[in-house]
Amino acid sequence: MDMPVTAAIRTYGMNERSDTVDFFIRDETGRPPITEPHRHEYFQVQICLAGDTEQYIGGAVRPFRRGTVSFVLPYRVHYVPHPPGSRFVLINATQAFLRPDLDVDPLDLEDVPINRAPELAPFIYQEYLDFVFADDELRTIEELIAKMTIEHRVRGFGSLELLRGYLLQLIGLTCRCHEADLTRLFGLQANRTSRRDSLQRVIRYVRENLHRDIALSDAAAAAFLSPNYLAHLLKKETGKTFTALVTERRFERAKELLATTDQRIGEIAYLAGFRDEAYFSRRFRQWFNHSPRAYRDSVRARIVAPDRPD
Repeated sequence: MDMPVTAAIRTYGMNERSDTVDFFIRDETGRPPITEPHRHEYFQVQICLAGDTEQYIGGAVRPFRRGTVSFVLPYRVHYVPHPPGSRFVLINATQAFLRPDLDVDPLDLEDVPINRAPELAPFIYQEYLDFVFADDELRTIEELIAKMTIEHRVRGFGSLELLRGYLLQLIGLTCRCHEADLTRLFGLQANRTSRRDSLQRVIRYVRENLHRDIALSDAAAAAFLSPNYLAHLLKKETGKTFTALVTERRFERAKELLATTDQRIGEIAYLAGFRDEAYFSRRFRQWFNHSPRAYRDSVRARIVAPDRPD
């Protein structure tokens, strides 16, 4: 069964689906789930406590029943059609929260070797494995959920460190219980290193030249590939054309600058590779359903707003 097709895949920011901007935990009573395929900019962990269904994740469909934990990388298309009466817990966390020392673009996390960041393994291999836990293991996970829920409400001095620790315990338990399968998949991934290295060189070139006009031939030369082979490799490995990849990176760069700097919209448009501010604003609205200024205002309002209860 394939993932249901929608007219456009929406990407959600942390501020759109969470009440806090770094870490957020809730159960099924918190807010209605999204009922169509989507992506988000942050990590997500979802634990099924009742209500057997399935999850659509990337190009796969995996069972999602009691005792299953789902791990979703930033920007990976997914959704879970929860039946009536379902019980689940959902955890959202930014990359800066989960691994503040990991200086990797969120779109490139899939290329990080798991011996460098073992906690990424369940997220990277979710399309290939079902992370299902026995009752005694599930009880341990529920205890961690309870601790996270309480600490999230308290949000006192040291809370973020405790929350990160509890989340890493959950991920560590997953890695330990599914060590054999994760190690096997890591071995298979090692065989793709050369291809991945070539793509990383392309992506690095794009990232470093977003403010310029970027040609396929120039990116291919930076990765020591022919333009035809690069176009084929991108389509095979990412499902994107070179133009789509560059456009996606331009918008992600623009969002980063809007959220973290006071630069004028025109300056941000230029740094992201758009030569015309009006064109940039129009395209930004088409992609994200709001203007660059509205996006900046919403992020800053969320940051300065007092915490709200779950």
